[in-house]
Amino acid sequence: MHGPCKDSIAHVRFIVGMKGAYCLLMLLVEDTSLCVGALGRVSFPKGVYAYVGSAQGGIEQRVRRHLGETKRRRWHIDHFLSVARTVTVVSVPTDRKSSECVIAKSLLRSPVAQAVVTGFGSSDCRCESHLIHFEGDEYEDILEMVVGRVSMFFCPYPEAVRPP
Repeated sequence: MHGPCKDSIAHVRFIVGMKGAYCLLMLLVEDTSLCVGALGRVSFPKGVYAYVGSAQGGIEQRVRRHLGETKRRRWHIDHFLSVARTVTVVSVPTDRKSSECVIAKSLLRSPVAQAVVTGFGSSDCRCESHLIHFEGDEYEDILEMVVGRVSMFFCPYPEAVRPP
């Protein structure tokens, strides 16, 4: 299993002070079952995942917290990040609080996407899930699709940064 990459934090400095939404693109290297707070024990198939969140207090601060190794497990994603490796962070500077839902719904409309866990990351909205699993293992194609869908709604050139 891979946890967060310590060096990842240095690669999100370009988003200092920006509020908005973000998308963590992650790899889960093997099928995994784990307890996810109030959702209980959940089975996750291996593969590529995207988690969409919002950071009205600042994208950098939120992403730093997610990528940090020592944190209290407060959100659903904190549990998942204990077993998945973050590969790319896509930041979406926007004042729209609904942006995370717009992005999550758009990603879920992809023919290769599925919500593995209903309610994951979306307990404060009506979305099916903010964690999306993508069928197949062509990471570059999935990254291109994610960036393309984000750019359709918010900005023509969303920032995508890869940890080393």
